[in-house]
Amino acid sequence: MVEAVGLAKSFGQTRALQGVDLAIPQGTVHGVLGPNGAGKTTAVRILSTLLRPDAGHARIAGHDVVRDAERVRASIGLTGQYASVDEDLTGRQNLVLFGTLLDLGRKGARARAAELLEWFDLTEAADRPAKTYSGGMRRRLDLAASLVGRPDVIFLDEPTTGLDPAKREDMWGVVRSLVREGSTVLLTTQYLEEAEALADEITVIDHGRVIANDTPQRLKRRVGGQTLEVRPADERDLPRTAEILAMVSSGAAPETLRDGKLAVPVSGDAAMAEVVARLTAEGIGVTELSLHLPSLDEVFFALTSGSFGKIKEFAA
Repeated sequence: MVEAVGLAKSFGQTRALQGVDLAIPQGTVHGVLGPNGAGKTTAVRILSTLLRPDAGHARIAGHDVVRDAERVRASIGLTGQYASVDEDLTGRQNLVLFGTLLDLGRKGARARAAELLEWFDLTEAADRPAKTYSGGMRRRLDLAASLVGRPDVIFLDEPTTGLDPAKREDMWGVVRSLVREGSTVLLTTQYLEEAEALADEITVIDHGRVIANDTPQRLKRRVGGQTLEVRPADERDLPRTAEILAMVSSGAAPETLRDGKLAVPVSGDAAMAEVVARLTAEGIGVTELSLHLPSLDEVFFALTSGSFGKIKEFAA
C-alpha cells in the first residue's frame, strides 16, 4: 500500500532525506522512529503530497505521489503533530466541514460526523467549540477528522504527543481497530513503547537515512543478545549465584543490580535451563528469574548513537 524508493529532499544545505526506502503491506502498522530532525516528518509530508521529493519516487495504493497527487489525497488520512481543527467551530461542525470538502454531501457528512463522534467518545462534547476541549479531546477530534473519508492509508505523525498514559492507550485502541478494518497505518512516534505496542514492522531513520528495518523482535535480536536476571531468596547466596551465572555468560561478568538482583548476558534460551538446574542442585532458592531481549529503548539508543560502521552494518 505504501512504497517509497530513494526518497531525497534538501532544504538549502540541510539534507533532510538521503535515499529513504519504505514498503508497507496492506492492513499493517509500520512504525518510523528516529531522533528529532532525522527526517521522519519530511518523509510523511512527501508521502501525503505536501512536499515534492528532490529525487526518488513513492506510490500510495498504486498512485504516484507526484503524478497522481489527487488520487493519493483521496486515499489517505493525515494526522500531523499539531491539531488541524478549527477551534472556533464545534467538534461536529469541524467533521461536517471535512465531510463536505470530501464531497460526501450535507447528509452524508453529518452522518459520518455522528459516527466518528460516537466512536471517539466525543458525542457529549460534539456541539461545544473545539477551543473548550482538553488536549486529549482535541487530539481525538483531529484523528477523527483524518478518518472522515474512510482512507485506505493513514499517516499518524506523533499522534499521541502530549496525551496522558490513559488517553494514549485509548488512541492505541483506535489504531488497532483501524487495522482490523483493513486500513494501513504509518506511525511516527517518540514513544518507544508505542511503537512496540502497535507496529508490525519498524524503520529507524537517522540523518535522513534508513539505518534499520525489521520487526521489533528481530531488531532486538540484531542489536543485542538476551539477558538472564536472577534474584536469590537469600542474600548470602549471591556469591555462589554469581559464579553459576558466570558459567553460562556469553563473555561478560555478572552485574549486580538493585534489590539483590544479578544480571548476565547469555547467547541463547538454553542458559536459563542450565542455571535452573545448577541452582536446584545447590539448593539455592530464587524469588525472581527472567530471560529477556533488550528493550526497544536500548535498540533505539544502540542504532542512533553507534559508530558509523555499526550504522552501515544495520543498513546493509
